[in-house]
Amino acid sequence: MLKIYDTKLREKVPFESFEHGKIGMYVCGPTVYNYIHIGNARTFVSFDVIRRYLSWRGFDVKFVSNITDVDDKIIKKANEEGRSAAEVAAEYSQAFLDDMHAMNVQDPDVRPRATEEIPEMIQLIQELIDGGHAYEVEGDVYFSVRSYADYGALSGRNIDEMEGGHRELRADGQGLEDRKRDHLDFALWKAAKPGEPSWESPWGQGRPGWHIECSAMSRKYLGLPFDIHGGGADLVFPHHENERAQSEAACGCTFANHWMHSGMLQINHEKMSKSLGNFLLLRDILKTTSPDVLRFLMLQTHYRSPLDFSDERLDEAASALSRIENAVRNLDWQMKNAQDVPSPLDTQAILKQAKSTRVEFVLAMDDDFNAPRALGEVFDLVGFANTQIAGKTLSLSDVPAVRDLRETITTLMRVFGVEVAPQDWEDAQGDAYPAEVVDLAKQVAGYEGSDAHEAVDALLNARATARAEKNWAVADAVRDGLTGLGFTIEDTPQGARVSYDPSEGK
Repeated sequence: MLKIYDTKLREKVPFESFEHGKIGMYVCGPTVYNYIHIGNARTFVSFDVIRRYLSWRGFDVKFVSNITDVDDKIIKKANEEGRSAAEVAAEYSQAFLDDMHAMNVQDPDVRPRATEEIPEMIQLIQELIDGGHAYEVEGDVYFSVRSYADYGALSGRNIDEMEGGHRELRADGQGLEDRKRDHLDFALWKAAKPGEPSWESPWGQGRPGWHIECSAMSRKYLGLPFDIHGGGADLVFPHHENERAQSEAACGCTFANHWMHSGMLQINHEKMSKSLGNFLLLRDILKTTSPDVLRFLMLQTHYRSPLDFSDERLDEAASALSRIENAVRNLDWQMKNAQDVPSPLDTQAILKQAKSTRVEFVLAMDDDFNAPRALGEVFDLVGFANTQIAGKTLSLSDVPAVRDLRETITTLMRVFGVEVAPQDWEDAQGDAYPAEVVDLAKQVAGYEGSDAHEAVDALLNARATARAEKNWAVADAVRDGLTGLGFTIEDTPQGARVSYDPSEGK
């Protein structure tokens, strides 16, 4: 049975969707005033994995994630740079999409933009006014927090102990806070200011407050109630608390059945912040780190737990991912070179182990999407695979069982969004080889072409011939040359083979 940790209930609970076999899921997207940092990326990768797993388990998932393209931060950025808010939002919206695609985060089924959903927001605000949950003051509209009896239940806060928001002054020096009926009330609609984007409304020109945007968009595209509302832990209060209050006050029903939040990201055990000088943008990290390695690092920590980011942990993630990739490469090579010989394997044991891994993987992920535990099951299978085929020549009759082993590993990693063995694995590996290997093949093996993959084959053939003729000078020259470029040569009963790691090159 699938269980998830519900932020509001503060415990793991059985998950049941409102409609059998279908899941409506909303995750708050970015406010596009800058490039996203790796803490943002952690949230989006976490919910991408959750979505992928639910789909793999057979649920029909409708995934909605917005872009906030009108907000105080966007306007401030535009004023600082002498541009329009629309120009700033357009630039960083595209940058966000580029970053997500680089991280292999799937596009949502619907990606609404706040500026395109203003009528729905105005309608929702009017419903709140009509129901006595909101009021208008000189073009601003505020939600009356105390009109919603359950306010604070999501974040676990006592309403009588809360402080109001920041004090904002109008041009005449009067504080906006002074016009509220209660210091806790928050803005649903903001009256237009000179130079800011605005839209016509029953309360005059203005723009929506941040919290009302997600309430209107989730209601429009998922209907109420829907199954899961997600986001980073930093959004629990006030954003999600306010979303829940205004949505349920308007409809008189449940807004989201379950609330899920990903943990924060730390840099070398410290909170990431600009003041500490450890604020890392995702796109800067990706200049030197593979997206798969970064995603793999994130998978090694449970999505709800704080994630510590460091160069050391990146190196560890790269090494761990390489172990899985090399295992798959070994299985592929063994199947490709299987011969008509008696089987050295217990194929029934292999099939049983692969099936057991799939079962344990599901049990781990059904326990609040415990990716580290599920990843451990994959690693156990990788170790099993390496032990099974080490030093053996596969029989043709072994191939189906070994293929099942291989497909179990690659399928489960694909659930995590990590493609460890694309169909063009061999070609992709060849494309990644350094150009210097062609020069080496020309010097040592007499190769006359320009293809790196062919050059490696020529070098291996030259080494095999030299070893047979006991020409150790040539054999050593091939070995040393390849090693210096980052290749590792492995001699097997079926012949020599190489693996390539650019970090090992000299």
